[in-house]
Amino acid sequence: MVTPRRSPNRRVVSRPYRWAEYEDDALLKLRLRDLRLRVTGSLVQPDVHALYDELGRRGIDFRPHVWLSEEWFSPDGIPGIAIPFFVAHPRLRQLERRMMGDVDGGSSLWRLRLLRHEAGHALDTAYGLRKRTDWRRIFGPSSARYPGTYTPRPSSRRHVLHLGHWYAQSHPTEDFAETFAVWLQPKARWRRDYAEWPGAIEKLEFVNSLMDEIAGSAPHVRDRGSIEPLSESDKTLGEHYRRKRARYDRIERRYDAWLKGDFATRPARPRGVQASRFIREIEPQLRRLLVRRARLHPYLVDHAIATISRRVEQLDLVLRDSRRDSKRHVVRLHERVVLDVLRRNQERFTL
Repeated sequence: MVTPRRSPNRRVVSRPYRWAEYEDDALLKLRLRDLRLRVTGSLVQPDVHALYDELGRRGIDFRPHVWLSEEWFSPDGIPGIAIPFFVAHPRLRQLERRMMGDVDGGSSLWRLRLLRHEAGHALDTAYGLRKRTDWRRIFGPSSARYPGTYTPRPSSRRHVLHLGHWYAQSHPTEDFAETFAVWLQPKARWRRDYAEWPGAIEKLEFVNSLMDEIAGSAPHVRDRGSIEPLSESDKTLGEHYRRKRARYDRIERRYDAWLKGDFATRPARPRGVQASRFIREIEPQLRRLLVRRARLHPYLVDHAIATISRRVEQLDLVLRDSRRDSKRHVVRLHERVVLDVLRRNQERFTL
C-alpha cells in the first residue's frame, strides 16, 4: 500500500521481476500472488501521488489508501481504492492488451481519470455522504439495485461525461463518483462546459458546495483494510483471463458489416497493415477532424474510436486500400457510428 503522505522524491525505482522476461504461456501459468507486485516503485505510484496532490489543493483532508487487485474498484465500507495489477508493470500491461484488446488505465492520463472516479467512491464512504438527505435528493437513493447491465441515453444532459459508456447513468453512486471526478480535475472549466446542461450543472454545483463544507474536516470512516488483494489470490493469470474474457464476451457486432466493407480480412491480405494500429496512428488527427469539422462531442468521438478499434482488433482486420484512401474511409466510418448512436439514443453495457 502507499502511505498518504506527500513524498519529496517522486522518482519511481522499478523492481526487477524474473517473470518480466517470461513468454505469455509461462506468464499465464503464474499465480497472481506470485507476481509479488507492490504499488511502491510501480508505474502507478506517481499517479497516486498526483491524486493526493489534487485532493490537497482542494482542501480535502483525506487520502484514500490503495492496493493492487484484479480490477478497479472501491469497496463499500472501506475508503480505499483497488488498482488492477496490469497497470503496475509494462510486461503485464502488454499481456492485458494481448488478452483483452485494450488496457483500462494504460496511460497516466487515463489512470488519473480512473483514480479520480474511485476517489469519489472512497470519499463517499469516508464521510458517509450517501446518507445525507441532500445527496439523495440530487443523485437518488444509493440503495437502488445495482444492475448487471444498463442502457444509457447518449443525448441526456442530466449527467456529466467522464469515463466511457456514459457511466454516470448506471447508478446513483456512479453518478456521484463521475461528478466528483469532473469537479476534481485541475483547471476544470465545468461551469463553462456544462452551462447548458441543467441536470449536470446542478450536480456539479452541489458537489462544489459539499466539498467546501467538508474541507479541512477529518473523515468519519478510517478503515485501512483491503478487499481481494493480489497478494492473497491463488488464481493463475490464465484463470483470471478466462473468467474476464467470458464476462466481457458480449462483443459489439452491430457494425461488423460496415467494418468488413471498409477493411479486409487477414487471409485476404496477409501482409496488410493492421487496422487497429492504423487507427491508433491517426487517432489525434481523426479526433480533431470529427470534433471540429463534424462538430461532434469529444465524448461521442472517443466512444466511437474505442468501439471501432476494439472490434477491428478482435476481427483481425487490415487495410484494404492505401493509407490515404483508408484515412478517408476511417473518418466516414466514425461519423456513421456516432450518428447511429445519436439516432438510436441508447446503448447497452455490462457493469
